[in-house]
Amino acid sequence: MNKRLLITLTAAVLLGGVAAGYTALSGAAPDDAARSVPAGAGPRLMVLSNGKLSTVPKTDPAGSREVTEQRCDRVYSAAGTISCLRPVGALKASELAVLDRDLKELRTVPLTGFPNRTRVSASGRMVAWTLFVDGHSYAANGFSTSTGILDTRTGALVTSLEEFAVEGMPQRPVDTNYWGVTFTADDNRFYATMSTAGHRYLLEGDFAARKIRPLTDLDDVECPSLSPDGTRIAYKKAVGGDPQKGWRVSVLDLATRAITELAETRSVDDQPAWVDDRTVAYGIQRDDGLNDVWAVPADGSGAPAILVPEASSPAPIT
Repeated sequence: MNKRLLITLTAAVLLGGVAAGYTALSGAAPDDAARSVPAGAGPRLMVLSNGKLSTVPKTDPAGSREVTEQRCDRVYSAAGTISCLRPVGALKASELAVLDRDLKELRTVPLTGFPNRTRVSASGRMVAWTLFVDGHSYAANGFSTSTGILDTRTGALVTSLEEFAVEGMPQRPVDTNYWGVTFTADDNRFYATMSTAGHRYLLEGDFAARKIRPLTDLDDVECPSLSPDGTRIAYKKAVGGDPQKGWRVSVLDLATRAITELAETRSVDDQPAWVDDRTVAYGIQRDDGLNDVWAVPADGSGAPAILVPEASSPAPIT
């Protein structure tokens, strides 16, 4: 992790301490959450602890963590760019905050809706987000989402993917929803979920061309997450094609179209995150309302295990 960010995070912990309680998306921070990790401790993971942006050592993610005073409902980080989705007022007032390694705000984008998903491209250039506009669950009937993308280099902003042309659809259906963007290495193409007429598909998008192509042979692919090597997509798959029955974490091989169901058999309503090319992480809410970050091998072997207790929104820091 960049030494400047470690210094900033340590200072924030010493000055701010650890608060209790925040949003249902975030678990309460463990007792040792205020301990700092020495600079040069190696690779780290970013998570939310008690609604606050935090980091943990990748080699010991269940150990002590550094907690800042930066609050988010959802967070993701790559190449020094941090995307923080957070509410700013009553009802549906929200915003996207783009931060640098030192937690300095580079840009904010006012939004309407309830923070739900966010992703940053591997280079740190592209930022995407999804909010619920109506409804609070992908299992509910009549939910509505808003998904946008920001190019932090050029400033180009697409506030809704509904602005994009849909290949094969001269007129976009009124019931179309998009969510869960994940970027490819070229900072232009991306994958996401598209729903219409009761079907949910994986889509491939072209940011520069403002076009979307539904991959209609790949249904029930929700909240995709592209692997670091760009060959596979981890996602949540509706059990029996019915979201009300829950979701199974699976991995799609983009070349062969082979699908591997992972060892996690509980319902996972989250956009998976790749810890590395072999491991997929995700959040699960406990009966007491708190969240834990779990991890499972991406090849279907092994068994799920807690990666970061009492945390959510995992992202490897690159």
